[in-house]
Amino acid sequence: LDVTINHKNNPSASLIAKEIQQRISEKTGLRASAGVSVNKFLAKIASDWKKPNGFFVISPEEAERFAENLKIEQFYGVGKVTAQKMHENHIFTGYDLKQRSQAELVKLFGKAGHSLYLNARGIDEREVEPNRIIKSISNETTFLQDKTNRILLTVELYHLAKEVMERMNEEKFYGKTLTIKVKYADFKIITRSKTVLQKITGFEQLWSYAREMMKQIDLSGEPVRLLGFGISNADNEPNKKYMQIELGLF
Repeated sequence: LDVTINHKNNPSASLIAKEIQQRISEKTGLRASAGVSVNKFLAKIASDWKKPNGFFVISPEEAERFAENLKIEQFYGVGKVTAQKMHENHIFTGYDLKQRSQAELVKLFGKAGHSLYLNARGIDEREVEPNRIIKSISNETTFLQDKTNRILLTVELYHLAKEVMERMNEEKFYGKTLTIKVKYADFKIITRSKTVLQKITGFEQLWSYAREMMKQIDLSGEPVRLLGFGISNADNEPNKKYMQIELGLF
């Protein structure tokens, strides 16, 4: 919730957060933790800091130092596979992440490298979207050296699929359309998609389709610079990230 401008004319985000906690308790009987900070990344970390029924504030002055001291697993979008890759590159904390250049992080982690570079400095440029609808989940990686070996590329696809499955489970998002994206060394991009009849809910099922799709991609020409994998086309109603509770605050 972005309360930079709020209809209650309350200048204190902390007081608003505490009021939301109280209203949730009164209306539902449930306990809720609240986090307050200068952006989505830090506010989410703060909300997890003192569960259950906790309240934690990360001030603007504390933001960068706080991010430096986080374990890499606490960063947004870092699942088990990405964390393992970071550990292999001697990145264990926000401070370690901060020592890497933006260009290096983008090479290692694709477009997520830009966000990681900013998050390590306590910065998050994403806007708050309380009614965000998830339409797809994807992940991609840019290789430090272009790859031509199909076996090695299939291994990379396996790791991407693992990350996508982790996020699918986190978001409870199970789709029916899979897409593989390949960028060659000459910057030509191709995508291949497959739509199945039933929603994909498990990794064995996801990987079986992904592996078969990979076999149909021509890798006999230019070396591959980037590989991406994603899922879309959920067979249920558009999935909202957060359940909305009418609290009568505004």
